[in-house]
Amino acid sequence: MTGAAVVGLVVNPVAGLGGAAGLKGSDGVEVQCAALAMGATPRAGERAARAVRTLMARRPGTRVLTVPGRMGEDSVRAAGAPYDLVRPPSGHPAGTSAEDTRRAVAALAGVDLLLFAGGDGTARDVLDAVRALGGQAPPALGVPAGVKVYSGCFAVSPAVAGFVAAEFDPARTADAEVVDLDEDAYRRGLVSPRLYGSLRVPAARAALSGRKTGSSGVAPATAEGVAREVVARMRPGVRYVLGPGATTRAVGRTLGLATTLLGVDVVERAPEGGRLVAAKVVERAPEGGRLGAAEVVERASAGGRLVAADVAEAELFGLVSGTESVLVLSVIGGQGFVLGRGNQQVSPRVLDAVLHGGHSGRLLVLATQQKLASLKGRPLLADSGDEDLDKKLGGHVQVITGYRESTIYRICAASEEFDG
Repeated sequence: MTGAAVVGLVVNPVAGLGGAAGLKGSDGVEVQCAALAMGATPRAGERAARAVRTLMARRPGTRVLTVPGRMGEDSVRAAGAPYDLVRPPSGHPAGTSAEDTRRAVAALAGVDLLLFAGGDGTARDVLDAVRALGGQAPPALGVPAGVKVYSGCFAVSPAVAGFVAAEFDPARTADAEVVDLDEDAYRRGLVSPRLYGSLRVPAARAALSGRKTGSSGVAPATAEGVAREVVARMRPGVRYVLGPGATTRAVGRTLGLATTLLGVDVVERAPEGGRLVAAKVVERAPEGGRLGAAEVVERASAGGRLVAADVAEAELFGLVSGTESVLVLSVIGGQGFVLGRGNQQVSPRVLDAVLHGGHSGRLLVLATQQKLASLKGRPLLADSGDEDLDKKLGGHVQVITGYRESTIYRICAASEEFDG
């Protein structure tokens, strides 16, 4: 941007709240209350502040326009940036609803570029508001802060959103897809992204996440081959943290366990010649916005032990602290994320407890050759919420691509992927 550009900011302060809690989304008051009861901490405001801080460092003369309170003002103040306020015509002053987001976007219609912090649901709300504004709508760019970020209208990280905003040229825009999931169905293990439309975004393809692509076209035998290799490498007495995904669930099947598709599970391999029984499965059910009692059932397996299923961040931290553990994480197709998208249970403190400053042997990354090819040479990405920790993961990592097959692939912090 040239001259005194005006950048608007809207924040969905509850975006991503359910991620670390293992609730697979943040839509709905009951889910948000359940996440808070489990100790979840809102991060969207902090991630928005990171984007603004980067923007102002690269283009100090930028004028920031935002709305009061948690939906923008608090983040700009945390970034130490000057700003001006606009007040939406109606709505609750501390509101966080979809309608509050739409009103905020409408109030910021005159900006050169609109930054919005949230997830796919927030992108849908922004799209609705943009459609209502018609030709008066500004280009927009998402600051990733949700549990699942499938849409292509988000920058790869908050810092990158700030870079792109600082370099934005109004004459260079492109369309990016907005997709979302039915969260209730998602919690039941049903993944069916739906295309809702497109937003006009800065033309910076390398800086955008791109739309998430699924694994439906991958032959089951391919996933099973990856799983066989993972199990062949497992050692008795070590806890293995299986992230979400069809490939990691195949690891569970190979061990003879019923692991979850979209949750984070902890497993162990049975000793040679032994048979482990009485594995524990922990399930939680929100009841009126509060956590229900834990339900424990017994499972038997000849190959492995399911230590805990569908764990929240706090439970996971307790399970890996002081115990030799390994992270088993799959790559998100089309985007390349290994950390920070759908697996927020693997928090910075969990990472630190498992990796102890290095990932050699303690991080197993899974991806079919098809997934790696879809990245077209772009690196794998880490966006755990701790940029310093993400940078320590940078370099190269072994990616298991099949039985007795692996390759070395570059991984970097998502904040470093775009050089502006």
